[in-house]
Amino acid sequence: MPKITIIGTTSWGMTLALVLASKKSEVYLWARTVEEAEEIIKHPEEVISIHVDFPPNLKVTASLEEAMFKSDAVLITVPSQRMRQNVKQIKKLVGHDTLIISGSKGLEIGTGKRMSEVIADEIDSRLHKNICVLSGPNLAREILQGLPASSVVAAKEAAVAKRAQELLNADGFYVFTNTDVIGVELGGALKNVIALGAGMVDGLGYGDNAKAAFITRGLTEMAALGLALGANPLTLSGLTGLGDLIATCASTLSRNHYVGVELTKGRTLEEITGSMAGVAEGVTTTAAVRDMARKLKLGMPVTEKIYEVLYEGKSPRDAILEILDSGGKHELSGRKWQFFSFFRKHRG
Repeated sequence: MPKITIIGTTSWGMTLALVLASKKSEVYLWARTVEEAEEIIKHPEEVISIHVDFPPNLKVTASLEEAMFKSDAVLITVPSQRMRQNVKQIKKLVGHDTLIISGSKGLEIGTGKRMSEVIADEIDSRLHKNICVLSGPNLAREILQGLPASSVVAAKEAAVAKRAQELLNADGFYVFTNTDVIGVELGGALKNVIALGAGMVDGLGYGDNAKAAFITRGLTEMAALGLALGANPLTLSGLTGLGDLIATCASTLSRNHYVGVELTKGRTLEEITGSMAGVAEGVTTTAAVRDMARKLKLGMPVTEKIYEVLYEGKSPRDAILEILDSGGKHELSGRKWQFFSFFRKHRG
C-alpha cells in the first residue's frame, strides 16, 4: 500500500486526502498541533463544510516525522505565500525517491516564482527531478460530493509524471500527465486573476456576452505570458488553463469569483478577505503577475486593470469596460506578445 503525505489542512488538502484514501492508499494529513489534529477529526466540516468520517487508512497527525516516514509522495496544498516556509520544515525528511507534488496555485510575492521553483530553491538539488505540480478544474466541494473531475500532474520527466499519476488517479478523479511544468503551473495561477474579473462582470450584471469576451481576453493574456516564460501556449488551452478558467470563472464555489462579485458591492478588499475562511489566491497573484509583466515589458491590460481595482481604488465598472474596449487593435496584438512569431515558426 503506497503512503502519501498531505501537507496543508486546507479544504483542498483534506479533499485530496479523502480521495486518495478512497483508493486504499495510506494517507497521512499533517496538522501543526495535536489540538488541530483532534479538531479536524472531530469536526472536519469546519474546513470542508460537510461532515465526513475518516477511513482507518487516513490518519491525521501532529508529528511531521510520522507523517513523512517512508512516504512515497508528499503533496503540499498550502497557500502559495506559505509554500517556502513549509518546504523548509519538511526538506530534511524527504526521501531520495519521494515525489514532491505542489497542489498550490499561485506565485510568490517578491520573487514571482512558481511553486515548483520555490520548492527547488529549498530542497537538495538531487531531488529536483522528483518535483511535480498538480493542477486542473478541481472545485473541492464538487469532488467531495462524489462528482467526477479531471486534473493534470506535470513533471519535467515523463516517467516521473507517470509515477505521480499512478499514485493520484482514483475513481472519479481522473489524472492526466504533462511535461510542460511552466504551462501547467501558470494556468493554475493566472486563471485566479481572471476569475476576479469574471466575478466583477457577474456582479455588475453585464451578461454572458461580456463575460465570454472578458474570459477570452484573459485566456489570450495568460497564453501570452506563458509563451514569454517558455510554456507551450497550447497547454493554456488544456485542462490547467482553459479548463480551470471555465470552472473558476463560472462557479459560485470559487473564492476568487466571490471576491470579484463583492468588490462590485462597494466592499473593501480588506473587508472581503478578512471575512473569508480560505485564501483567494488571485489577490496576491495579481500583484506578482503585474510585477513580472512590467519587468518583461509585456503588455497585460487585463491584469493591470484588475490590479488597479484591487490596490488603487479603480471602480470595477471602469476596469471591465476598459478591458472589453478593443481600442482598434488586432485581437492577438500586445506589447511584446510573441504569438505571430510562434505561429509562423510552427505553421505547416
